[in-house]
Amino acid sequence: MSQRKEQAQLIEEIGLGIEERLRLSPLASRIYALLILSSYDGLTFEEIKEEIQATKSSTSVNINVLIQLNYISYYTKPGDRKRYFRLAKYSSLIALEADHQAIDNEMAIIERINTFNKKYHPEKFTNEQTLGHIFQDYLVEKQELVDRVIKKMRSFRESEK
Repeated sequence: MSQRKEQAQLIEEIGLGIEERLRLSPLASRIYALLILSSYDGLTFEEIKEEIQATKSSTSVNINVLIQLNYISYYTKPGDRKRYFRLAKYSSLIALEADHQAIDNEMAIIERINTFNKKYHPEKFTNEQTLGHIFQDYLVEKQELVDRVIKKMRSFRESEK
């Protein structure tokens, strides 16, 4: 398989995951995936448009969405009018912080379920209390792992020049 075909397939696979996880449009997800697989130098608008095979308008709109969400950034080179797009320095942290928030939301829901069942269905709460606690323990451990990774990533990014 050629590098170009392998990259296109990987962009599609990564894009589907990003679309679901970050709730981005399919095109924004694929642009983000393309930039994940690109060099630190970034890509021009034309390179992105060509690689993703999208219209100028759609590409522009989705790049602007990614910039507003701080997932990507751009820079210019002296004497060159083109903008070069690349992943924003803290884009992976933003995604992890979204995971952290989702875990918080899940924990709150589990707590409400347990409280409701304890109040209105004490026999169910007694029988299922162990399951509720197992799931709560899982979420706590997951959140602790995400917290550790966020700290490591923040430290790594801050050490970069």
